[in-house]
Amino acid sequence: MQNGRSKGNAMRGNQLAFGSFGIKSLDTTWITGRQIEAARVAVTRYMQRQGQIWIRIFPDKPITKKPLDVRMGKGKGDVEGYVFPITPGRIIIEADGVPFAIAKEALRLAAQKLPVTTKFVVRRDYDFKNEQ
Repeated sequence: MQNGRSKGNAMRGNQLAFGSFGIKSLDTTWITGRQIEAARVAVTRYMQRQGQIWIRIFPDKPITKKPLDVRMGKGKGDVEGYVFPITPGRIIIEADGVPFAIAKEALRLAAQKLPVTTKFVVRRDYDFKNEQ
């Protein structure tokens, strides 16, 4: 089976479902489990364990790689890691329970850890007047 090609926009997971804030992907690429974990750590550190975050993607596609200096053939390589193939419009992380400014900065730090360009999104019915 070949790597394949992801084309088109996200059909599912393209709207906020849990939190009031989120980051949305604008590119097509693979996101590894390590990149997702780095983004999660960046958000939780900045939010100082207040509020709640939801990670809407899970790396469940195995990626194999043959070792260096190995000739062609002799079967498929060992699993190197897991990735999530992301398409434009997919919500990656959501956050809630913190003020707008903290959520925006925390998700900006998370977006720096990811190999995609992202957009900060806010729930349509979010009330800016009741900000802490």
